[in-house]
Amino acid sequence: MGNLINKVAIVSGGSRGIGRAIALRLGREGATVVVHYATSRDAAEEVVEEINRMGGSAIAVGSDLGTMDGIKTFLGVAEQELLARFGSKEFDILINNAGTSLAAGIEDTKEADFDSLMALNVKSPFFLIQQALPHLRNEGRIIQISSAVTRISLPAIPAYSMSKAAINGLTLSLANQLGSRGITINAIAPGFVSTDMQAAMLQDSESYQIGANFSIFGRWGEPKDIADIAAFLASPESGWITGQVIDASGGSHL
Repeated sequence: MGNLINKVAIVSGGSRGIGRAIALRLGREGATVVVHYATSRDAAEEVVEEINRMGGSAIAVGSDLGTMDGIKTFLGVAEQELLARFGSKEFDILINNAGTSLAAGIEDTKEADFDSLMALNVKSPFFLIQQALPHLRNEGRIIQISSAVTRISLPAIPAYSMSKAAINGLTLSLANQLGSRGITINAIAPGFVSTDMQAAMLQDSESYQIGANFSIFGRWGEPKDIADIAAFLASPESGWITGQVIDASGGSHL
């Protein structure tokens, strides 16, 4: 156990990939973790079980975060679970990780796909923060998952790149407001990371090598690489850092 003992963390999209790694790392550091999932209930329960095996505490809560009703339902259930366990709805750490991608150039992007992407990647973190702020403790932490595509031009995914640029703007915009409560808000911008979202590239040797070559280290990132940074930003030691987008791309395109 580490320096997040007695802290409570909410991790959206915590059942797989980067979110899973973050949930497990925060649990290992001693936090009670609310593991959000959209459809992967079994995967979320596995994360909960693993945290419990480590001697931690976790809760799995499912909801579609692409709608306001889904956001309110998720936070409502999470807060009631926390109230039942600890006698308080308050929590300390919010990880906005849930998101999706859209592999389509601007000519091929359909309106419905664009709207669905923006609902989960932009609307969800905005309103999760809005709805969570009344129960986020002073000196709390908000950590958002952005992407290195906000500084690297990839014409094949313009809508996704746009959605992550919005995360960066939201992070900077809220930092000033939240500072009066001692709450920090920062974003992490990964490059190519070995997750389900990148399954097609990972399974094709040529595409895999292209992804590896982006980094100066010649490899893909692992979810643990991002979780390590999230654990620091969630900790008391990060209290002098806010409003920042931290590149976590392994030096991609330097």
